[in-house]
Amino acid sequence: MNHKKFSAKQLVFSAVALALATVTSLIKPFDLPMGGSVTLFSMLFIVLIGYWYGPYIGITAGIAYGLLQFVIEPYFYSIPQFFTDYPLAFGALGLSGFFSKKKNGLIKGYIAGVLGRYFFAFLSGLLFFASYAEGSGMSAPIYSLVYNGSYLLTEAVITIIIIALPPVTNALSKMKVLAQE
Repeated sequence: MNHKKFSAKQLVFSAVALALATVTSLIKPFDLPMGGSVTLFSMLFIVLIGYWYGPYIGITAGIAYGLLQFVIEPYFYSIPQFFTDYPLAFGALGLSGFFSKKKNGLIKGYIAGVLGRYFFAFLSGLLFFASYAEGSGMSAPIYSLVYNGSYLLTEAVITIIIIALPPVTNALSKMKVLAQE
């Protein structure tokens, strides 16, 4: 098995991105009552790690971020729920690394990462929080899709609009060059 080592530069850039993601995750314009929130672009910083360094490092950083999120705001019912909501969901943000060399790779990677996280949030809602659907007039799968989509997709749309702006796109392209030099 080929074990990849992280370079010092990759560790530093990843640590800074993790720190920025953590700080921005605490800035919540919208916070839902049963978990989940729209944050100030916190998912973008994890997606950037994958975009800069590929899926292996991106997923690893996402898992680390998920564990950090659990330490900061633990929402724990069972071991399977923990894995679904934290390491798997946030690790999925690193799927952005599969698009690191594609045209419009950051936007495509961001969408892939958020959809990966959305899948695990939906799965968690369906498997562990289905009882919250009672009284809503929705089935558990629909409730989970709507509830988790309300915060994840809202933040995703706002972030995509921002990163599609030419000055932001140019700045993030320059950051990628710096991260990879």
